[in-house]
Amino acid sequence: MFRRRTQDEQPAARTVTVERDRARDPQAPKGRPTPKRNEAQTQRRAQATVPRDRKTAAKQAREARRVDMAKQREALASGDERYLPPRDKGPVRKLSRNFVDSRRHVAELFLPLAVIILVLSMIPNMRFKDISLVLWLLLIVLIIGQSFFTAMRLKKALRERLPNENHRGAVAYGLMRTLQMRRMRLPKPQVKRGEKV
Repeated sequence: MFRRRTQDEQPAARTVTVERDRARDPQAPKGRPTPKRNEAQTQRRAQATVPRDRKTAAKQAREARRVDMAKQREALASGDERYLPPRDKGPVRKLSRNFVDSRRHVAELFLPLAVIILVLSMIPNMRFKDISLVLWLLLIVLIIGQSFFTAMRLKKALRERLPNENHRGAVAYGLMRTLQMRRMRLPKPQVKRGEKV
């Protein structure tokens, strides 16, 4: 392994590399000559327009972030795929959103019903407390049951329509969307209720 090469082995190694160099056309990979080091460095410096002082650099970074966030907010309102955040991009997520938005869900009424049930439970009468407890249980059972069936149907739709795509996290994404009230969902719903996706 660490022994010294003999005189016979060294010329054989040289001839192999020479033959390999001759077989390759030097212009084939790029079609242009390699730039000199000083030319490449000046090109890199011209591309990197980072200011010397930290305050200016931070100001430019904040401005760029503000512009990106404005584009994302606009895309969330309009549904423009180009500027959506990474968690909402892609055909799988779009199908999940449209699938959920085209149906009614008990889960989207969770917040208003939770407030009503909470108010009922605060009334000192024992009858209202019992009713609120039963309503809590009924609401939770309905949400879990409907979420189970929605997940099964969404998985099936994803397998049928987008078989070659990665479906990881798409069902959970759709189920989390069911918990939001329709008006509050971002990206905004692109399909009407009852519309076929």
